[in-house]
Amino acid sequence: MDAPLFDGELVHSNRIIYTPSPFARSSLLHLQEVGTLQARQPHTSARKNLASYLFFLVERGSGILEYDGIRRTLQPGDCVFLDCRKPYLHRTGEDLWNLRWVHFYGPNMGAIYKKYQERGGQTSFHAIQPERFSALLQDIYTLAASDDYVRDMQIYGKLVDLLTLLMEESWHPGDACIAHSKKQNLQEIKDYLDAHYTEKITLDALAERFYINKFYLTRVFKEQFGQSVTAYLVQLRITQAKRLLRFTDNSIESIAQECGLNDANYFSRLFKKIEGVPPGEYRKQW
Repeated sequence: MDAPLFDGELVHSNRIIYTPSPFARSSLLHLQEVGTLQARQPHTSARKNLASYLFFLVERGSGILEYDGIRRTLQPGDCVFLDCRKPYLHRTGEDLWNLRWVHFYGPNMGAIYKKYQERGGQTSFHAIQPERFSALLQDIYTLAASDDYVRDMQIYGKLVDLLTLLMEESWHPGDACIAHSKKQNLQEIKDYLDAHYTEKITLDALAERFYINKFYLTRVFKEQFGQSVTAYLVQLRITQAKRLLRFTDNSIESIAQECGLNDANYFSRLFKKIEGVPPGEYRKQW
């Protein structure tokens, strides 16, 4: 596939407008457009109501982004990740910028972007290793330009890599000290849960043990670790139950108790809710 080249008064651009397969469109993270842009004159681009998510990297020059009521100045090494259903505007500065970008979408992108925001991800941030983002965007561009018969799956893999990198590197620099202090405060609580999940644990008891307001604990624990205290406890207990079901002959009642759930019927209902099958059926499957 040839990559269209656009040479105009305002920009020099290489871009691929991509059409994914029906399967990719309905089931996968899929590419819509990928490319590079070199500004030739100061100009403004504005979009809204697009069923798309945009990521771009400023490689050289500077510019301005207006999104969600906030005006941001962008410099080399800055990344932008936004939901294009909302209006956004960006303009190059006098030191004309070079960008790499990708537009993509998928059936679960709304939930993924919400999780990104819950973890502290910002619309724009300065990348610690911008070359990693640049390399991924180049890989996506190369795949989109190829004739490989499994390229939709390959592009899906690269988009997952991009989202993973965004999750790793997206903390806003201005919040770094606050986030670090919260993490330090609550890591001890998380370690306690890891060691004592087989016991009866309540929010009130945790708050009393660690001298912390339980409402603050609930909010900040979810900010730091991506799920509530209760959900984390359930995860620990179900994971241990799966180990015991697979690698021991212990009874369902015994396993429920070993996981801190003394009511075997409740344990069975909870296990089925999480895993989709009752404990006994899970054991047979494995």
